[in-house]
Amino acid sequence: MSTSSNRRFIAGAVCPRCAQMDKIVVDLETDRRECVACGFTEARPGDTPAAADPAAAAAELPTRVSRAAARRPDTPAEPVRLIDPGSKKQG
Repeated sequence: MSTSSNRRFIAGAVCPRCAQMDKIVVDLETDRRECVACGFTEARPGDTPAAADPAAAAAELPTRVSRAAARRPDTPAEPVRLIDPGSKKQG
């Protein structure tokens, strides 16, 4: 990595090799991450060919929340009748 002006620390990031927190920097020009403690380096996640394709990146991944079945209520709505316990006389 050439200059420090192109590098940014990632808050809360943990190095996969040495497990130290807040030691990962990202080079904004090459989009690689590096641990300043142990020297570990790799391409940032998402640097795959599919991530370079804007159409693939825009497609929503199917999850249990995004399915149409997840948006439907499982049980039908029923009215609720509230009863005031002080209005009845016990006798």
